[in-house]
Amino acid sequence: MRLPILAFCLVFSFALRAQTTNQSQLEALTDKQWQPALKLLNEIVAMPNDAVFPDQIEVNIVWCEAVFGARGWSQERLETGGIPLLLVEKKQPNAKKTALFYFHVDGQAVDRSRWFQPDPYIPVLKEQKADGNWEIIPMDRLKNEYNADWRIFARSSSDDKGPLAMFISAWDALNEAGISPDYSIKIILDFEEEQGSPRLPAAVIQYKEKLAADLMLIMDGPRHTSNEPTLSYGARGISELFLTTYGPKLPQHSGHYGNYAPNPALLLSQLLASMKDENGKVVIPGFYDGIKLTDSEKAILAAVPDDEVAIKKRLGISRTDQVGTSYQESIQYPSLNIRGMRSAWVGPEARTIVPEIAVAELDMRLVPESDPNRLFGLIENHIREQGFHIVEADPTDEERMKYPKIVKVKKSISYQAFRTSMDSEAGVWLRKGMVRAFGKDPVQIRISGGSIPISPFVDALGILAVTIPTVNADNNQHSPNENLRLGNYKEGIKTIMSVLTQPMY
Repeated sequence: MRLPILAFCLVFSFALRAQTTNQSQLEALTDKQWQPALKLLNEIVAMPNDAVFPDQIEVNIVWCEAVFGARGWSQERLETGGIPLLLVEKKQPNAKKTALFYFHVDGQAVDRSRWFQPDPYIPVLKEQKADGNWEIIPMDRLKNEYNADWRIFARSSSDDKGPLAMFISAWDALNEAGISPDYSIKIILDFEEEQGSPRLPAAVIQYKEKLAADLMLIMDGPRHTSNEPTLSYGARGISELFLTTYGPKLPQHSGHYGNYAPNPALLLSQLLASMKDENGKVVIPGFYDGIKLTDSEKAILAAVPDDEVAIKKRLGISRTDQVGTSYQESIQYPSLNIRGMRSAWVGPEARTIVPEIAVAELDMRLVPESDPNRLFGLIENHIREQGFHIVEADPTDEERMKYPKIVKVKKSISYQAFRTSMDSEAGVWLRKGMVRAFGKDPVQIRISGGSIPISPFVDALGILAVTIPTVNADNNQHSPNENLRLGNYKEGIKTIMSVLTQPMY
């Protein structure tokens, strides 16, 4: 009798691994796991995680090692010459495929004076009042009450610790039910994403055999503004440009030298203004080359349920830049954005001077068709055509006397864009899981406007990548009072369970 019993156990075990749960089962599993999931979320966001402070990040790394180790996952620090990456892995018996998940655990810096709570790293529960303001309510109410619109306010609650807590909670719920995916899982945890992941591209190449997988799933970013279940098939890359113009060697009295010493702030303003027209389009020849939207692609973009009137109202703008005919079309093109400017002083510290320098920082959001080095070359040619001499360091006295208009140019490339076909096997597979979980197709985004460091994986590992965003779009990520809506947290757990229980293609 031993052999039949053994055979039954093996068949039953396989059935559990291969089981695809339906919508009501996923919801029941989520509800059963809800209290431990809330505890986990509050625990993970309570750790400060500004990557500027490596000692803070070390606490987070140790926590991740302990949490995954307790669940039987292997873990390995991938040394980078700075803050390491953490690779955790769960192999499944007889699995033929492997999915590589990406999360980042670091967060943006905090300005405590602008958070409406005692400490950004001590989570609080809030309810929105009729006047639109958010009021702290006792966290203990969650033991017996649930309101999908209540929110947990804490740094990284949405970006990106919330999604990591969703994944761990989903794994725990399935594990307790005896259900396993039919594919193996690797997770790469990035602890410098908010610093631009400077060491990640080289690390991916160095460790590409350890990271090898059949596809990549990114758990980062918000759902569509409709807050419907969402899949995003790409993300824009990002590069930076730093410009400095020069006036007198030291700030000079504007009464004595105004009208005589050229003002670097004016020079910089004129240079920046020459790069775009009044409708916000870059006028540098060739900047948008290579981007042609077909009728079918435009139809995909038009199918996204954007409410452009509501978007403009939320942003407080009556007009938009004319790079594309809609919001979705606008993010299919590279952007050239002035993210900050500085010259002399303003406000109470203002003084009547001609400043010595003016500085502007620009970021370029990239799409797959836009090579940042080519765009840098176009911009530098344009700068020269405006009569500027380009230097890489502060000008010497000889250069100051020789060239009437000088600009220092520095450049950096964080990472490239990526985009996966919606009709790919990965896209079809994910949609099946999402439909099973929610009973409807997800909103499908061709490429998202934000940037995440995924192209190094796509290029080095030769795999497809798709983003599964779960958090609410109005989460204040990168800003004071970041938050996670409870309804999104719960649906995020269900979303991940639907992916983990969908048989791999």
